[in-house]
Amino acid sequence: QVQLVESGGGLVQLGGSLRLSCAASGHIFSIVAMGWYRQAPGKQRDLVASIINGTTYYADSVKGRFTISRDNGNNMVYLQMSGLKPEDTAVYYCNANPPMRRAWGQGTQVTVSS
Repeated sequence: QVQLVESGGGLVQLGGSLRLSCAASGHIFSIVAMGWYRQAPGKQRDLVASIINGTTYYADSVKGRFTISRDNGNNMVYLQMSGLKPEDTAVYYCNANPPMRRAWGQGTQVTVSS
C-alpha cells in the first residue's frame, strides 16, 4: 500500500515562492507517473503537474511558474512554485497520475496573500 506525506506549504505573499515535498512509500513509486493536485475551498481537486520518465505536464494555470521533479532513489516528488498568486491558494496533494483512491494524504496548505 502506498503512503504519501506532503510538506512545505505555508503563507507567502504575492509573487513569492515555495517548494513542496512529497515522501512516498511503496515499491511501485519509480514506475508510475506522479502528480501534484490542488483543491481550493468549494472547488474540485485538479491536477496541476505530473512527471514520469522525465516527461512533465503542467496545467495552463501554472505553466512557466511551477516545476515538478522527482528523486526515484529516495521516493520523493517536489513542486517548486514561484510567482505565486492568490488563486494558487489551496491544499496541495501528491498522488499517482491517475490517482490511487486510497493513497491520498493530508495535503499541505498553501496560502498566497495579496
